[in-house]
Amino acid sequence: MLRSNMSSTINRFVAYYRVSTTKQGASGLGLAAQRSAVAAYLKKHGQIIAEFKEIESGRRSDRPALEQALAAARVHRVPIVVAKVDRLTRSVGFLSRLLESGVEVCFADLPAIEGPTGRFMLQQMAAVAELEAGLISTRTKAALAAAKKRGVRLGGFRGGSISKAAHQASKAARGRIATQRALDLAPTLKELQSEGMTSHEQLARALTDRRIPTSRGHTKWTGVQVERVLRRAATLDTGVPRPP
Repeated sequence: MLRSNMSSTINRFVAYYRVSTTKQGASGLGLAAQRSAVAAYLKKHGQIIAEFKEIESGRRSDRPALEQALAAARVHRVPIVVAKVDRLTRSVGFLSRLLESGVEVCFADLPAIEGPTGRFMLQQMAAVAELEAGLISTRTKAALAAAKKRGVRLGGFRGGSISKAAHQASKAARGRIATQRALDLAPTLKELQSEGMTSHEQLARALTDRRIPTSRGHTKWTGVQVERVLRRAATLDTGVPRPP
């Protein structure tokens, strides 16, 4: 998701930097250069509330710091800012995570690229990586069509209540979103609990003070909302105690 019109949190960003283990000085894409580019961008656009640094080869697909950055951006409902868009073309894993994460992304070197135009650009970068998957899908469809023509009875949904199936799918989707939200909030909740905030109301006030929005985007938390997140987080082995 690319940057769009947001609430008062639009002036806050999570920064993500990636550097390789070697030859960063010669490349001009070292950590210092990336931070400088982001700092120049933020002079006009806002401030960093958290930053994450990855020291990885561009060929690696596992990005723990990126996952932490995406979680922080989702918790605070703010965009991620990266220094250079041309770095994305070298990392299919990075690009795929950004497109699927639901987090908005801004580019320090191309501040005008945002909204639908920016997302289209990212999608074009991902096109080559998605090509093989598309070819596999085409071959699978052709094989299924040929099997059907031969009279093979294919599996799948064969009746029943479509509305019931849609309802179940919607419920499952909401559950996945709630689970991801609980996982993202778990580190913050554990930190607040370690500071002595144990009641739902105390935690609600702390989340509100930190300007962390609720799942519906509201700026004020209630004890009931905190209790629901705690109960879900406690079932996910996050280390958050189950509420009484």
